[in-house]
Amino acid sequence: MDETLLAAYRATDYRVRLVQGGWASIRIEQPLPAALHVLIGAQHWGFVTAWHPRSQQLPRLPNRLAQRQLLADLGALTEAIRIRPALGVGIHGWREPSLLVIGPTPEALDTLARHYRQNAYVYGLGRDLARLRQL
Repeated sequence: MDETLLAAYRATDYRVRLVQGGWASIRIEQPLPAALHVLIGAQHWGFVTAWHPRSQQLPRLPNRLAQRQLLADLGALTEAIRIRPALGVGIHGWREPSLLVIGPTPEALDTLARHYRQNAYVYGLGRDLARLRQL
């Protein structure tokens, strides 16, 4: 991944829709926001999407279809998982619907992210720092 794209990933605001309303923002290399502590506990989590494979903008319809398939694939995982709606918001107007997925290992998320041709995703373990996992 080139430095410009890497910088864009690092500057993105990874927003998670909270159960009680509003949003919590995950930032790379920052601790998990307190609003997500109870939801995530000590589990693995990932912020994933099927939108815009290889960071190339696609029309809405293929992105929506891919995201629906990602949801189906997540539902087929053997691990117990929970999913929250999310949104990645870049500094230059880049926005993509995403998902906060709680429970799967990074290896399981790697498989899905590769299948949906993603360059990277954000992940963590419990309250630890959010990390960018490049594929």
